[in-house]
Amino acid sequence: MGTATRGDRRDADVIVIGGGAMGSAAAWQLAGRGLDVLLLERFEPGHTQGASHGASRIFRLSYPDPLHIGLARRAGELWRELEGESGVALLSVTGGVDHGGSPALDRLCAGLEAEGVESHWLDAAEAEDRWPGMRVDTRALYHPDSGRLHADRAVSALQSAAGERGAVVLHRTRVQRIRVIDDGCVEVETEPDRRPLRARRVVVAAGAWTEHLLAGLVPLPRLRVTQEQPAHFVPVAGEAGWPSFVHRIAPEADGFQKFHSGIYGMATPGEGVKVGFHGVGPRVDPDRRDFRPRPELAAALEEYVRTWLPGLDASTAVPISCTYTTTPDETFVLDRRGPIVVAAGFSGHGFKFVPVIGRILADLAVDGKRPDPLFALDRPRRAPQTV
Repeated sequence: MGTATRGDRRDADVIVIGGGAMGSAAAWQLAGRGLDVLLLERFEPGHTQGASHGASRIFRLSYPDPLHIGLARRAGELWRELEGESGVALLSVTGGVDHGGSPALDRLCAGLEAEGVESHWLDAAEAEDRWPGMRVDTRALYHPDSGRLHADRAVSALQSAAGERGAVVLHRTRVQRIRVIDDGCVEVETEPDRRPLRARRVVVAAGAWTEHLLAGLVPLPRLRVTQEQPAHFVPVAGEAGWPSFVHRIAPEADGFQKFHSGIYGMATPGEGVKVGFHGVGPRVDPDRRDFRPRPELAAALEEYVRTWLPGLDASTAVPISCTYTTTPDETFVLDRRGPIVVAAGFSGHGFKFVPVIGRILADLAVDGKRPDPLFALDRPRRAPQTV
């Protein structure tokens, strides 16, 4: 791609918009290839406006298909590489459990077995004896390689490592407009400096602000932005020993069937056990969020904890506010149109893949190498997939 110079009016080879996990991983990977990289983030370091903050995200290989399993395996290797490069502990292996009456568990088990991922079934009594803080619905599939990622540390480590590789990271820099120039370059207009920045490529990993920036520039799928409200609960007997878990409720089950898309949780050292419903929050404009938990969802989550997680004190909920940005089929977008690389729609299951997605985005920016067509902007319409 060449090196940017003031003589040809370029400020960088690649401008990355969005300093959350995905954009920071792209900057890390691009800078590692010797490119001049400029990472622009509109908020301050460690902010809580988007979807990359907090101390805990689930890491798992437990997917029903070889594509996601392969991505998760490579991501696991790259998380360890980042730990070695940054000197920061990011991934803790705790083991993971999927349980419930949903037929999705059978597909999950078959997918793991086909790819040689260690897992085994436990009946409800066996699982509850092993994890007495949980009630287990019908049966449990245990996968010992799952665990927990520290989100805040991950973003900080990625940005620090990108900087060590030569990237420039600018916080409190809001992108107002992206424009494709006739010579194939891209101009990015920012605040507070109104002077347009110019680059050969732009990577847009802006989460809930993606449509604001790319409307009319690339054919985005409809992106649904919601405000989600998981919560931390105090464990009765301490945080140690809790696996990451996903409760996959059968759609026809009584009680919490409206949350059958998944209920998840994991220990968050120092904060309790995080529990949340998957993607049920109200739609929001990311610039007009109120950050206030909805009483009906808070009550439902506390009732769920009383019913299914006796090892937690349901009266101790400390709500968390974050955004989800999802596509209609709940599969993320990794693609390129001209000089614009798009990364969008990761919410609910994207964080575990962060470093490998950074590598994919670098491939797209440098030589246009596209990943699996499943992630394309122009993929065929399909029903939401169980992930």
